[in-house]
Amino acid sequence: MSFVETTKMSSKGQVVIPENIRKRLGLKTGSQFVVVGDKDVVILKSISAPSMSDFDNMISQAREQAKKVGFKKADIKDMITTAREHK
Repeated sequence: MSFVETTKMSSKGQVVIPENIRKRLGLKTGSQFVVVGDKDVVILKSISAPSMSDFDNMISQAREQAKKVGFKKADIKDMITTAREHK
């Protein structure tokens, strides 16, 4: 279910997210967002670091995919070296 509220932008470009929405979405002081703007639309998407469990899961999936395509540790080191040389 969507929640609709109105807000204003301050002279410093700050926008207050209404309390009702902050509470419903569990937003706290220091919450971080990705901001996307296109024409007359501004979208705020909350972001957070993955839990250690989720991070471990992502690492496992990445290792599986690397194994499927035949990546080796030496390949990764070579790619890093190549990328650093292009700076």
